Amino acid sequence: MTFEVKLFLVITMDKKRKRRSSGPRSFDRDQAVETAMHLFRRYGYEGVSIADLTTAIGIAPPSLYSAFGSKAGLYREALDLYEGLPGAIDGMKGSKSLEQALAGLLNAAIRAVTAEERGCMISTGLVEGAIEQQELVRELGDRRRALRDNIANALCQWVDRPEAERLATYVSVIQQGMSVQARDGATAEELSRIAKDTVAGILFRYSKGAC
Repeated sequence: MTFEVKLFLVITMDKKRKRRSSGPRSFDRDQAVETAMHLFRRYGYEGVSIADLTTAIGIAPPSLYSAFGSKAGLYREALDLYEGLPGAIDGMKGSKSLEQALAGLLNAAIRAVTAEERGCMISTGLVEGAIEQQELVRELGDRRRALRDNIANALCQWVDRPEAERLATYVSVIQQGMSVQARDGATAEELSRIAKDTVAGILFRYSKGAC
């Protein structure tokens, strides 16, 4: 009788060890990042919880932390993916004049911010955050500056560097404003009027020799 009890305990303990040693549920990392990107774009960093992410991706929290280190780590990868999508600066490609470049930039921005998930993860993503999120806030600022520099580089084809930087800063402010307006429900038509007024104002300024 004693022998049977011991044998039962050994078998039971062995089963528990096997269950404990089984690895985390496998998942498609690229798909997980894309899913997270859509959630963050729609609801913002603070509007998405770990539970939201794990439910949407279909994994347990330990698997998420193992793969990405933290929610912030997953957010950074989602931002990288987002930056690789067609964006505003792509609208400047092939432009033959400053007017075409500015119009192309703003119109591409409008298409991006009025998509199903409104707004822009870079322009208006995590502008402010809690104390523990300040590193992310700074990183978003760096990404916005990098985008502004890319716009300035493209504009140097028509104006000198100082003026290109001025224009890049100006149209970046317009883009950020349009992103906020889109989140508030502004339509593409409404934003297009803003874009046209912006381009017209810049060209008028040049025609008066103000630059």
